[in-house]
Amino acid sequence: MRKTRAAAVGAVTLSLVLGAAACGGGTPGAGGSDAQPKTLTYWASNQGASLEVDKKVLQPELDKFEKRTGIKVKLEVVPWGDLLNRILTATTSGQGPDVLNIGNTWSASLQAGGALLPWDEKNFDAIGGRDRFVESALGSTGAEGQDPAAVPLYSMAYALYYNKKMFAEAGIEQPPTTWDELVAAGKKLSKDGKWALGAEGSNLSNNIHQVFVLAKQHGADFFTADGKADFTADGVVAAVKQYVDLMAEDKIVAPGNAEYAQNQSLSDFAKDRTAMVLWQTAAATFKSQGMKDDEWGVAPAPVLSGAPGAGTGVNSMVAGINLAVFRNSKNIDGAKKFVKFMTSDEEQVLLNRTYGSIPPVKAAQDDDAFGTFALAPLREALTTSAAALPQVPEESQFETLVGTAVKELFADAAAGREVTTASVRAKLDKAQQQMPRK
Repeated sequence: MRKTRAAAVGAVTLSLVLGAAACGGGTPGAGGSDAQPKTLTYWASNQGASLEVDKKVLQPELDKFEKRTGIKVKLEVVPWGDLLNRILTATTSGQGPDVLNIGNTWSASLQAGGALLPWDEKNFDAIGGRDRFVESALGSTGAEGQDPAAVPLYSMAYALYYNKKMFAEAGIEQPPTTWDELVAAGKKLSKDGKWALGAEGSNLSNNIHQVFVLAKQHGADFFTADGKADFTADGVVAAVKQYVDLMAEDKIVAPGNAEYAQNQSLSDFAKDRTAMVLWQTAAATFKSQGMKDDEWGVAPAPVLSGAPGAGTGVNSMVAGINLAVFRNSKNIDGAKKFVKFMTSDEEQVLLNRTYGSIPPVKAAQDDDAFGTFALAPLREALTTSAAALPQVPEESQFETLVGTAVKELFADAAAGREVTTASVRAKLDKAQQQMPRK
């Protein structure tokens, strides 16, 4: 999702809400469910620096769509903190928009409620075909074995950003490629009140993104093949401990980072307080904080050993935004035309270039805009070494519960309390016990 989105707001009630989700027609005059044939309502997620920036970016494109099709699109940009609850309310009331952006990690959860239009072969054909999209991005559009609940719109991947000046002062010539190299470099960089790596211990989503990738590198997952929570598997425990140990044992993350929330680690990086940060498409944020392009570099996120690639070479989750259609829209044909427009090669290049993200449409990735030093490593990760977060209906609860467990472990580390394999397993077991029972 964009940057690290707010952790699944209202996740504890998600399964109840989705269980009651309605798929029937909407009440006349409410939301976009009764849209006139020449009108669509669209809820866009906040991708830019502000809601107003998004409106300025999107409105000319919506005007272009209206000129081509005669269909007017009524735009509302919804803040991330409100978006999930707005969607959940819409699914239960049947009074939502015609088209909406969703965080790609929500796909399976929202799919389970049945309120979103399934993208079967016929619907994909209406927008140019499924094979236009990058396979990893399609992996975050719904549960395996089911027709996707959405189509990819903006894609992002994690990378390692590093401060060139701080690296030079520490005598480090190249960015680390493995975790051992990162820790070794980190100990050279963590001195004189400065730290090697930024983290956001109170950012539940970012916690999940990091430990999910590490679990993949340890050959583990948070769920079994049949979708049951498996938070205490040895590889999962090792992954969570490895991440928290960057503060607790390796001491290359500042203890104060245990309390950091969204984007605070980026601010420290831009102000030369930390030398590295693991993030997704951060260039625009650095620029907004006064950092020049020649002051930072970007490299693939570390792996356990060797080079990124398939299997244990996973070094990023598939981040991004999907575009969905409400099943009870009165203008399904118009909604599909809008999805086709937004995922066209032309619009994919324009919108992803503007937002600093990567097009999930293969042909659009060939544009020179996505071959820059800032974006090429992200494009490569998305194509070759990124994996989708678990596509299970309980994904939101997973993010909240495990993200909180990691937050509490960071708090222990910051307070000087020992973080052990046993204490990590106990936190994860507690989280697993709170998951909905299948």
